[in-house]
Order: sequence, then C-alpha cells, then structure tokens
Amino acid sequence: MRPLKLIVPVISLAALAFFFPTSAQQDLPFVTEAQFQEWLDNINNWGRWGVDDEIGTLNLITPQKRKEAAGLVKSGITVSLARNLDDVESIDNPCPVEWEMANASPSGASDRITFRCIHGPGVTHIDGYGHRFFDGKMWNGIEMEQTVTMEEGATVNAVLNMKDGIVTRGVLYDIPRSKGVDFLPGGYRVTVADLEAWEEMSGVKVGPGDAMLFRWGRWVKREVDGPFNTWDESAGLDNNVIPWLRERDVAIIGWETPGYTPRLEGDLPTLALHDFALTMLGIPLIDRADLDALANMAASQNRWEFMLTIAPLPIPNGTGSPVNPIAVF
Repeated sequence: MRPLKLIVPVISLAALAFFFPTSAQQDLPFVTEAQFQEWLDNINNWGRWGVDDEIGTLNLITPQKRKEAAGLVKSGITVSLARNLDDVESIDNPCPVEWEMANASPSGASDRITFRCIHGPGVTHIDGYGHRFFDGKMWNGIEMEQTVTMEEGATVNAVLNMKDGIVTRGVLYDIPRSKGVDFLPGGYRVTVADLEAWEEMSGVKVGPGDAMLFRWGRWVKREVDGPFNTWDESAGLDNNVIPWLRERDVAIIGWETPGYTPRLEGDLPTLALHDFALTMLGIPLIDRADLDALANMAASQNRWEFMLTIAPLPIPNGTGSPVNPIAVF
C-alpha cells in the first residue's frame, strides 16, 4: 500500500451544518422491498463452503491470511476495540451488566458479573449465526425451528464454532475523518462512494478475508450530546452497500451501531443490512464496538490496516459472545 500523509482537520458538526447533509437532505434513493427480495434470492453464500458449514466467511481466513496479518505488526502497539462494560442503566444502555463483589478478605477477592442481554447496546459483542433469521432460516439455509430453542439454545450455528479465535487483517474506515467532522449526523447513510472515497484518501481497502471496521463517531456524539437512543439517532451503512460487501468478500464487519436511524417512510427495517450480512452472506458482526482509540492510533501511525484478533467466549449453544477485539500495529 502506498504511504500517505493524511491530515484532515476534524471540527464540530455545528460548524459544518450549513453544508453537511442530514439524512433527509441526502439525494439517495432507498433500496426497495422488491430489490431487497431479489438480493435475498440471488446474493448469498449459502452452500459455498458445503451444506453443513457453520463458520461462513471465516472460511476466507486461511492460515496464509493469518500469516499475512501477522506481517502487518510493525510497532507492536495494541489497541482495544471494546467499550468498557457499563453497569449504569441509560437510554443507550437499557440492559446494563450486573457487577458485584462476591467476596473480599485478607486472603483474596473475587467478583461476579451477569450479562442480562449479550446482544444489548451496552456490550461489545460478536453475533453468532444463530442470532438472526429470515423467514425462520438462518445462515446456510438452516431452519431454526428445531435448531434454536428456548430449552437448548442454538444447537447449530452456535458461537462456540468460533472458539479457536479469529486472526486476520483489519481495515479501518473512519468516515468522519474523511469528511472533516467529529461524527456523522443521525440517519446519515454511508454509501459505496463514501467508502471508496476513504479508500482513495487512506490508500488501503478491504478485501477477501479481511475485517472491515466502520466508524461514524457514535461515542464522540455521546461525549458531546450525552446518552442518546441509538435506535433513533445513528448513522450507518446504506443498504445499497450489500452487493459491495459480497463482491469484496469481507469476512467480518465491526461497527458502533448496527444501522442508520431514524427510519424514513419507504425505507427497509433498521436491521436489514445487519441481518443480510449475518444470515445471507455469513459475515460475523462485531456489534457496539468503540473505535475511537483505534482511529486515534491509526491517525498517529498513519496506518489504517493492522492485525486484528478476536476471542469469543466458548459458550455452548450461544447465539453471541462478549468480545474484546485487539488491533496490533
């Protein structure tokens, strides 16, 4: 990749409001239900790695891919992509973790933590394929009726299949930096053109077997505006990005929120792209990541690619797991 000295002044949205488009001002058609249905019928990875496959695009992360990712380590600096666990209930963390000390004595101490909802907006987690479905079918066309139950959990497509860990090349897409703002406005739909403009600026782009880390500035917005409802005020990838993700053979997507909101009339449900990527393309998703430290480190190193490691907990029959992804520069 060619070296590039990327210097972008980052200033507040308030100063740029007079020309930065809001979601309602974007001259961008919505993906129709008919188009989305056509993609459901014709764009998927079902059967690509066999009818019994349960790891989807993780098949693209070969031993050679891991060796190439390890070769990206130059300085040895590590950065976490996880948000600190929060046990305080708020509008953007309605399902906080429960933490308490179990005991504390002169001989030692231990504590107890409970995740009331692993897939909640307050926990950085990875989605397993048993998490979301289209018409009762999950990744690889598996019917969930008998394979994901309240009694047994996910007996197929469980997150336990990721127990050996994930190591690959990570590529950061820092869209606010490319636009010279602190964070994108709620509802802003990031297009393929936005993504490829970032690639032109940064000199790197995501490819087969890579992890794509998409940042719109969710946590900076929280620092500026305070806690906010992420289901009402988030930016995100536009649904038109779906074919692009398939063409690029992205292996993992990490983001701060799973979709853009508010949803306007004529648009698809908020989780349309989230569910398509997970269920139809077989792309594991790192939900609710905190990419601010990663963005700052990448800017200071002038490097937007790195080795990424992810270690899901070995939860039998689980549909997801808390994770602490680590980028190594």
